[in-house]
Amino acid sequence: MITSMIAENIADIRERIDKRCQLLGRDPAGVRIVAVSKTFPVESIREALGAGVVDIGENYVQELVAKRSELEAEPIRWHMVGHLQTNKVRHLIPWVSLIHAVDSPHLAAELDRRAASAGTVADVLIEVNTTGEVSKFGVEPDHVVERVGQMDQFHHLRIAGLMTMGPFLPDPEGSRPMFRRLRELREELRRMRQGNLDPVHLSMGMTGDFEVALEEGATLLRIGTAIFGERQRRGRAARA
Repeated sequence: MITSMIAENIADIRERIDKRCQLLGRDPAGVRIVAVSKTFPVESIREALGAGVVDIGENYVQELVAKRSELEAEPIRWHMVGHLQTNKVRHLIPWVSLIHAVDSPHLAAELDRRAASAGTVADVLIEVNTTGEVSKFGVEPDHVVERVGQMDQFHHLRIAGLMTMGPFLPDPEGSRPMFRRLRELREELRRMRQGNLDPVHLSMGMTGDFEVALEEGATLLRIGTAIFGERQRRGRAARA
C-alpha cells in the first residue's frame, strides 16, 4: 500500500497531538486539525480527506469557492481563515462551516443579514490581535468584551469562540503569552450572558507553534505547511 506524503504528515501531526494531550490530560477528540490548503490543488485536499481530515481552511474567498465547487460531493467542513471583506460574505453563506476572522460589527452585521436571508445561523470566531502588530487584523485584547457586546443584536450569528495568530518567531515559546491571553479572554466571554455567544473554540496554533497552542487550550489548529509542504507566499496572511 502506497502512503502519500500528506497522509504521512497528518499521521505525524496526530501522533504529536495525542502525545501532548496525554501529557496535558486532555482528550485529543476535542482538538481538530484545520488543514489550510491555500495555493494547493484539489488533489492535495483529496489526499488529506483520505487521511481522515475533514476540516479544510482557505485564506481567500475566490479560492475557497472554486475548490468547494470541485469538491462539493465531499464531506468537508469548510473554514474561512483569512481576512474577510463584507462584499465577499454573499459567496460564503450559507454553506461555510466556520468563519475565523470577524473583527468588526460592520462585518458581523453583513454576516447576520446574509444568514437571516438564507434561513440559517452563521458560526464565527472573533479575531484578536494579541501581538499588537499593525500588520495583523483583529480586535485589541482590551476591547474584545466590548466588541462582542456590540454584536448582541445579531440573532443569526453564533459567536463560537476566538482566533489569533502568534508571532512568527524561531522559538514557538514566543507565542505562549498570546495564546494564554486568548484563553483568558474566552473565560471572560463565558461569564457574559449573551444569547448569540457560545465561546467553545480557540483557533490558535499553526505549523510552528501548535504544540504550545495545545498547552494553552487550543481546539482548532490551523496547519498548512506541515501537511501540504512549502507554498508560495501571498501577502501578510501567508503562513499557517
